[in-house]
Amino acid sequence: MTINTEIVLVHDGRALLGEGPIWDVRQGVLYWVDILGHALHLFDPVTGQDRAINVGQPVGTVAPRTAGGVMLALRDGFASLDLETEELRLICDPEAHLPDNRFNDGKCDPAGRFWAGTMRLAEDRTGAGSLYCLDRDLTVRKMWSKVTVSNGIAWSLDATTMYYIDTPTCAVVAFDYDLATAAIANPRPVISTPDGPGRPDGMTIDAEGMLWVAYWDGWSVVRWDPRDGRELARIAVPAARTTACWFGGPDLGDLYITSARAGLSETALAGQPHAGALFRARPGVRGLPAFEFGG
Repeated sequence: MTINTEIVLVHDGRALLGEGPIWDVRQGVLYWVDILGHALHLFDPVTGQDRAINVGQPVGTVAPRTAGGVMLALRDGFASLDLETEELRLICDPEAHLPDNRFNDGKCDPAGRFWAGTMRLAEDRTGAGSLYCLDRDLTVRKMWSKVTVSNGIAWSLDATTMYYIDTPTCAVVAFDYDLATAAIANPRPVISTPDGPGRPDGMTIDAEGMLWVAYWDGWSVVRWDPRDGRELARIAVPAARTTACWFGGPDLGDLYITSARAGLSETALAGQPHAGALFRARPGVRGLPAFEFGG
């Protein structure tokens, strides 16, 4: 079912590869990244202003930090960023021996750990990446291997299941998840879309436990029931390369959606002039406050 909801263009940032939107409930701003533009963005919906911080390298995702500032997953590993001074501090690079890899999407889990996965820079090698977990004491563990394009990640409302997307598989996989130890086990597909729409990219979960998945080259964000794999609703987006989504706003009822223009021809861009923009919809359900990094 397509939701008849207005899609609002909130910032025409023309990002090469917009990704990783996440709402900071304390600051009342939306963080998002332009991976290939090497920038962290802070969008204030009250003023309509978007502040960009150049971090000097590809940046895959961002997460709020309880101690202040944000955490980033970069080409060169995990890092913290002071939003006032713009000082970037590299913490660790678990793939320093793999210079052709970079970090991509990720989020914090309910215990305050930062999860993010890697992929090959050129996207031309199957299984070259891995999924990592940065704990609150700043130690890092490899949690899953043979990943091609690490993407969306979310946790169930009861914190017993982790959902994860490796884009080329065209599936959302559920793992049994141990909140105390971060251990994951028993992977099984719960949503499978080998015939489209597009390829699954970023993902979030709403207050009813349903998953929202953005589809690269699919012009859409789709709401799924992970219990039975049913499609519940679809939001059409005026950009083919829809990349990720997250709920924000004062009532967590605004669904923010990022997009990309990288790799599109001039002809394709003429048909989607706002590719790379940040959009917003009101789908009629609410999201959850983002988990913050506790280290």
